[in-house]
Amino acid sequence: MLNGILWVLRTGAPWRDLPERYGPYTTCYNRFNRWRKKGIRDRLMDAVVEAYDGNVQMIDSSSVRVHQHAAGSKRGVQIVAWVVPVAD
Repeated sequence: MLNGILWVLRTGAPWRDLPERYGPYTTCYNRFNRWRKKGIRDRLMDAVVEAYDGNVQMIDSSSVRVHQHAAGSKRGVQIVAWVVPVAD
């Protein structure tokens, strides 16, 4: 299930497009939302940052160019920043 959640986050695909090998998309979606509300997702990311001594780099849509036709989407997209590196 965790791999399914990470697949959706990595690809940016809708939950309903989750490959069957990860199980029902509704299960992954519901688990992701429960973890988000309980702060588990933040604790997981804190553990990843700690495991790599804070040397973690992540990108989001503000640093990745999208196709010209994708820029005018009518659906609202929520961008969530998981880790913001602290400058030394």
